[in-house]
Amino acid sequence: MIIIKDLSFLYTKNEPILDNLCWEIETSNIHGLVGLNGAGKTTLFHIMYGFYKEKKDSILYKDLPLSKKNISLLETSNFFYTKITGMEYLRLFSVNNLKFDIDLWNDIFNLPLKKYISTYSSGMKKKLAFLGNLALDRSIVLLDEPFNGVDIETVQKFKLIINKLKEKGKTIIITSHILESLTSICDTISYLEDKKIKFKTYKDKQGFKNLEMKIFDVFDKTNENKIINALQ
Repeated sequence: MIIIKDLSFLYTKNEPILDNLCWEIETSNIHGLVGLNGAGKTTLFHIMYGFYKEKKDSILYKDLPLSKKNISLLETSNFFYTKITGMEYLRLFSVNNLKFDIDLWNDIFNLPLKKYISTYSSGMKKKLAFLGNLALDRSIVLLDEPFNGVDIETVQKFKLIINKLKEKGKTIIITSHILESLTSICDTISYLEDKKIKFKTYKDKQGFKNLEMKIFDVFDKTNENKIINALQ
C-alpha cells in the first residue's frame, strides 16, 4: 500500500496547490488520477518522485518513506539532450537492468534509434521516454498524460504494456484528460479537486459510470449559466 497522509504543498505562501491531501493507493493495481487543469496532478507526481521535499512521513510505501529508488516518472513533456541518439538514451536508462533488451522492445515501437532525438516527432519522443521508464524497472510507475501526442495504435500498445506491468506486480498511476482512456484500463480512479482527493471509485459494473456522471454533473452545473450568459 502507498499511503499519502496530510500532504500539503505551496509555491508561494498564499497559494497552496495541495492542502492536507490524503490518498490510499493499493499496490499491484492501475490507478487513474483526474482533475481540471491546474488541480495539482503533475505537482503531486513531482512530490511523489522527489522533485519537491515533503514531510518525512507524508508518503509511505510498505510502511517506509517512499524512496526515489522505488519509482519512475513519465512526464507530459520530456527533456532530451540534442546531441544524443535514441540508442544512447536507452542505454543510459538500462545500465542497471541487464534484462532490458533494447532491440526486442524497439521491435514494438520501431524508433530510429541510431538518429539524434532532436529529429524525432513528438510522438516518437513520447515512445522513447516510455521505453526509458520501462528500462528503469521500478515498482511504482507514474505516467503523466501518457496518451497525449501518440496515435491510436501506440495508445493500445501502451495499454497492453501497462496491463502486463500490473501482472508483474507493478503499481501504475496514470493521469489523463481523456476519462475514457482511464475507465478502460484502471482498477480505481480518483478525482483531485480543491487541493484534495475528493473521491475514489473502484472498477465494477456501475462504479466508473457513476464517476463519469458525478464529474460531468459538476462541470455542467458550474458552466451552464456562464455559457447561457455568453450566448445571449
